[in-house]
Amino acid sequence: MDSQKEALQRIISTLASKNDEIQNFIDTLNQTLKGVQENSSNILSELDEEFDSLYSILDEVKESMVNSIKQEQARKSQELQSQLSQCNNALENSEELLEFATRSLDIKEPEEFSKAARQIKDRVTMASAFRLSLKPKVSDNMTHLMVDFSQERQMLQTLKFLPVPKAPEIDPVECLVADNSVTVAWRMPEEDNKIDHFILEYRKTNFDGLPRVKDERCWEIIDNIKGTEYTLSGLKFDSKYMNFRVRACNKAVAGEYSDPVTLETKALNFNLDNSSSHLNLRVEDTCVEWDPTGGKGQEKVKGKENKGRSGTPSPKRTSVGSRPPAVRGSRDRFTGESYTVLGDTAIENGQHYWEVKAQKDCKSYSVGVAYKTLGKFDQLGKTNTSWCIHVNNWLQNTFAAKHNNKVKALDVTVPERIGVFCDFDGGLLSFYDANSKQLLYSFKTKFTQPVLPGFMVWCGGLSLSTGMQVPSAVRTLQKSENGMTGSASSLNTVPQ
Repeated sequence: MDSQKEALQRIISTLASKNDEIQNFIDTLNQTLKGVQENSSNILSELDEEFDSLYSILDEVKESMVNSIKQEQARKSQELQSQLSQCNNALENSEELLEFATRSLDIKEPEEFSKAARQIKDRVTMASAFRLSLKPKVSDNMTHLMVDFSQERQMLQTLKFLPVPKAPEIDPVECLVADNSVTVAWRMPEEDNKIDHFILEYRKTNFDGLPRVKDERCWEIIDNIKGTEYTLSGLKFDSKYMNFRVRACNKAVAGEYSDPVTLETKALNFNLDNSSSHLNLRVEDTCVEWDPTGGKGQEKVKGKENKGRSGTPSPKRTSVGSRPPAVRGSRDRFTGESYTVLGDTAIENGQHYWEVKAQKDCKSYSVGVAYKTLGKFDQLGKTNTSWCIHVNNWLQNTFAAKHNNKVKALDVTVPERIGVFCDFDGGLLSFYDANSKQLLYSFKTKFTQPVLPGFMVWCGGLSLSTGMQVPSAVRTLQKSENGMTGSASSLNTVPQ
């Protein structure tokens, strides 16, 4: 009995599911039917408007042509009427003179005959009939205003609905990835003068090749592109690749998407390693701030009043307990006067770039790299396992490069943002003004271990920009850097 009930319950569940499926399909069909009817009505209305517009244009053209014919007719008629009037007057005068001359032949008196002959001669000389042009000033030909609408008639007979645009073709050779910008270029497989604009879509991915359906980010859309290329700038390359696809649109419809293209956009991405930072530093992914209560505030003395200090870690302090273990393992936190925090990603090869911006009131900070073996009491630049530039705005302003407890003063203005370029294989660590790309200082060395980005902060804070490609301007300066002074061996030893 129970088994039969379970079987019947499964049948009921299956039927209910199927009924829901059919009902959903019916709703879809009804919605589609409604859409067909509404869209058909809209299209018919738009078609009427288009033909009315076409009729209006034809009426305007006809009116203009009729006016041209009437104006030409009026001009020619006026010219011919004027010439006709002149000819009639000349003919009338000529006939009168002819009659006078004929009568003069009957004069018998020589003196009167001579007088009449002189009058006739003078009148003939002045007669308009002999000065009149007997050629019409205008022709009666109006055929230069005739029209031939055979070509236009043929065009009108070929009127049809707009075709769906073909899919564009993205040209990977013409695409450019540089300076955290991507320029995508495409072309149409054949000329189509009906295209109004293009739609470009892109998304970031860590998979090479064609986009995958599962675990992919949503497409970002850029609409109304008038040309056949587009540049995305100011990107953070926090994934290894980006997918791109594009489609063409005319007034009526959008065409099919192009075949997607994958472009490589990898760059160094890292956060700050909160698990090993000094207790007086408050770390949040790519920001670090000096916190004088960081260590002491977490210590509670049983039975004593806390005097306003909370023993609970700051809510802004980011926990990395769920983060995969960093390459530095479970080493102790930096302590003492080593107000240091390192990046959580090691550099083992290649060329990499990141930028650092200090708060305006930051009294002292350092930016550089260090081996992961840097001791917890060690300060950046004071060991042979770390390289940095140091800014001091407390008591006196200094700007210097540091390595192995040696310092070289830098006679340049401290920039608003500092760019760090690390060529691990080439043994080059360079610092730049991130805005102007002016070289501040370069270390030439040979890295024997993986290095980690390193930062020291005292009374202030730093913010990082990662996921950045090596700027083109920096790449062009690499050769000249190799010939410049500024190696670690040139640093002067000073008391620390």
